[in-house]
Amino acid sequence: MRRVQVGIVGAGPAGLLLAHLLRQAGVDGVVLEAKSRQYLETSPHRIRAGVLEWGTKEIALKAGVGDRMLHEGLEHRGIYIALNGRLHRIDFATLVGQGIWVYGQQYLVRDMINHHLQAGGEILFEHEVVDLKQLEQNPILIYRGPGGEEGELLCEFVVGADGSHSRFREWIPGLRIYQKTYPFAWLGILAETPPAASELIYASHERGFALYSMRSPSLARNYLQVSPEENLETWPEERIWEELNLRLGGVAQLTPGPILEKSLTLMRSLVVEPMQHGRVFLVGDAAHVVPPTGAKGMNLAFCDVAVLYRALLAYYRDRDETLLASYTETARRHIWQAELFSYWMTKLLHTLPDPFEEQIRLANLRHLVESPHVQRFLAENYVGVYTSGRYAVAFPSPPG
Repeated sequence: MRRVQVGIVGAGPAGLLLAHLLRQAGVDGVVLEAKSRQYLETSPHRIRAGVLEWGTKEIALKAGVGDRMLHEGLEHRGIYIALNGRLHRIDFATLVGQGIWVYGQQYLVRDMINHHLQAGGEILFEHEVVDLKQLEQNPILIYRGPGGEEGELLCEFVVGADGSHSRFREWIPGLRIYQKTYPFAWLGILAETPPAASELIYASHERGFALYSMRSPSLARNYLQVSPEENLETWPEERIWEELNLRLGGVAQLTPGPILEKSLTLMRSLVVEPMQHGRVFLVGDAAHVVPPTGAKGMNLAFCDVAVLYRALLAYYRDRDETLLASYTETARRHIWQAELFSYWMTKLLHTLPDPFEEQIRLANLRHLVESPHVQRFLAENYVGVYTSGRYAVAFPSPPG
């Protein structure tokens, strides 16, 4: 049986960032990932969110994994709200003094894999964790390798970073689950075409919400509000482009281009508490899921890692377990703030079937575009003043 200080399950943003930080601090760790490296880095099904809060960008830079992000990403200092044929800009820089960074999650995962491996870190690709034993002390990860062989990893700590369909939720006793399912989904496309604008457009339309975003000056990532039961086969390219332009309401014009990927994203919120048991901890989507409207998923993962990294560092440097014991209580503040904002954005922007609720929604939306106070609330939460920004400043730099 192999021994390691920290076993991390999942090579997503949370698992990779934590592994990289711990390696820099001299803590022995290994990442086990069920998928292949090629799948993580190149599969079109991995093309996900790309909005980084100001603090998330800072964390990546301080960790030494943000050089490519800085050169290839796009700085945005605001967003647009499209309503009744007009564009209303929410100016983040004026309202809160910071902006956001647009850089695809898949690209950041690729960068962190390269940095971690080049620095001597270890990632076991195609190693699926099938069981977890001894959660209270010296937990054991049971895994299956690419050839079907089974192995065991004896750890001082285990971190579940295995995403929104985490198996750790089944293995950790006494979890309380808070969840909500929304009555709509997003039809998303990735297309080779210039974006509709230089910054993201959140469009409210009687036919449904639409989001116009980008991954680069020539790569657009767009979404349409649809039913959760929507059949993607009924959405040929011509229909998608026609509907996207219709929901823009004439404020901009899209240029149709080749669609590289098409997907259906269900909208749900989920939080599990506590995020720890014994020597086992949850981070990222394994512990919480947000609807993508507020662009919080990857940012929350970085927040979790900043909190857990400080706690593990305190343990390995000083044998102080105080921060480990309070990990859930510390993390729940930024988690529930992000859940609040994501819920608010989702209810604000999506067309609702109930006529009364729809009129209330439109009144709220009009209030937003007219009130600098409501705009500041949006800007503070979107940029991350109350989430990753706080932890980016506070989390300790690795030795050297």
